[in-house]
Amino acid sequence: MNIDSLHHNIEEKISNFMAKSHQLLVSVPAGSSPVWDIKCSFHSLIVLLIISLVAGVVYLTGESGRFLFEDNSNSNSNMGRGKENESSLSYSNNKCNLFSGRWAFDNKSYPLYKEKDCKFMSDQLACQKFGRKDLNYQHWRWQPHQCDIARFNATALLEKLRNKRLVFVGDSLNRGQWVSMVCLIDTAVQSSFKSMHYRYNASLIIFKVKDYNATIEFYWEPLLVESNSDDPVHHRLPERIVRANSIEKHGSRWTNADFIVFNSYLWWRRPHIKVLWSSFEKSDGIYKEVKMLRSYEMALKAWADWLEIHVNRTKTQLFFMSMSPVHERAEEWGKAKGENCYSEKELIQEEGYQGNGSDPKMMKIVESTMHELKHRGLNVQLLNITQLSEYRKDGHPSIYRKQWDSLTEEQIANPSSYADCIHWCLPGVPDVWNELLYAYFFNKY
Repeated sequence: MNIDSLHHNIEEKISNFMAKSHQLLVSVPAGSSPVWDIKCSFHSLIVLLIISLVAGVVYLTGESGRFLFEDNSNSNSNMGRGKENESSLSYSNNKCNLFSGRWAFDNKSYPLYKEKDCKFMSDQLACQKFGRKDLNYQHWRWQPHQCDIARFNATALLEKLRNKRLVFVGDSLNRGQWVSMVCLIDTAVQSSFKSMHYRYNASLIIFKVKDYNATIEFYWEPLLVESNSDDPVHHRLPERIVRANSIEKHGSRWTNADFIVFNSYLWWRRPHIKVLWSSFEKSDGIYKEVKMLRSYEMALKAWADWLEIHVNRTKTQLFFMSMSPVHERAEEWGKAKGENCYSEKELIQEEGYQGNGSDPKMMKIVESTMHELKHRGLNVQLLNITQLSEYRKDGHPSIYRKQWDSLTEEQIANPSSYADCIHWCLPGVPDVWNELLYAYFFNKY
């Protein structure tokens, strides 16, 4: 019952009580004795005391209700990022959209770790190590419009992962998010019992924290289903081929994990994908060029069917990261045509900006697949990191990373020609993705 209803009920009872008391007083018989007068006075006094007491209750109830709401208001206004011991999301209402917000410059609490302090940092993402001087890209935090995100707490996360597996499944962007998660934990937990292990020709990389018997893993699976790009090292081939209905080879390696984070987008970015109905070992397989969106839909269906049948719904939590945008066309944010993210140091300020490097049609297929799975009783949480990442044209490695191949004279003369505007520097944007993932680990939406 709310406060207003309570007031109404009490006031109604007071009115009824006063009416009955009035009837009692006015019904005194004429010529009554002094004893009756004393009784009437005594009854009147009791009535007045009870009325005063009830009126006081009404007043205090109203005041306590007012104080209750004032305390909640103050509590909400004081929510902040500095509560390191909190392992949950702070928010001002129960329906906060974590993905709608702005980037706030914060050089006091960010970055969450230093690049040089992470023993497992990837040279593909270590921009400072490879010569980047402007480090402002490390000092931005994501601020949702209606709430605050609790600061990442590595110890709290490891407690949640005690005796469990967290697996990132996908392409090199998901691997970057995995490296971010490893660095967030490695730099925060002072333990000598941390190690890296490799399985299945390095398709599976396992970071283990022995004290917690917890593993944070990455599995190379860029197209979700079996493909000719499944080798984690030698996968750059002239044409891309998928076995659209085959996922068991991959699925058997991560299905029993406790937390699984999927992504699949970058490797589909071409007009057509060649689909194989057979195995790669057989010479009589049927190949057909299929439009990208249709082949993507086929792959997601096979992935969803596997999850529905094989995942333990009482054990495993599933997540899917939306597409990570690229910044390869500077004309999209008002710069010269032919340029890209090279030398970019500022964020895109236009609210709701969306470049052509993101494909909403692909995300519609993902959303539709998630919706269908929910109808089948399996929940996959979609983390929409696309829009918040769209603003960060400053956050890519550009030329500041290890170059696996020798640069030509033409490339050296034109640095933007070999700038990496797809992946992300660390510390940087993927750390925020993991803060959002952390929020979902500790809060059910």
